[in-house]
Amino acid sequence: MEGAVYLLCAATALTCGLLLLRGFLRTRTRLLLWCAVCFLALFAETVTLFADRIIFPDADLVLVRRSLALAGGTVLVYGLVWDTPRR
Repeated sequence: MEGAVYLLCAATALTCGLLLLRGFLRTRTRLLLWCAVCFLALFAETVTLFADRIIFPDADLVLVRRSLALAGGTVLVYGLVWDTPRR
């Protein structure tokens, strides 16, 4: 049951990332790109969580998981703060 929840979360993050990427390719709004990259990093983090907890329970992938989540959050903050139009 636990593995199914991780896979559903990964599928949701992947779907969001791909939809945001499709929106970026249509409109070229850069904020959509940063959000898409963030969600794709969260997808990778969730897949790593699934691998850590279900496939390789003896392995410790905490550093990899947190690095992916930090990278996704950092990209999103960059897009929100430094890449927004100035008034």
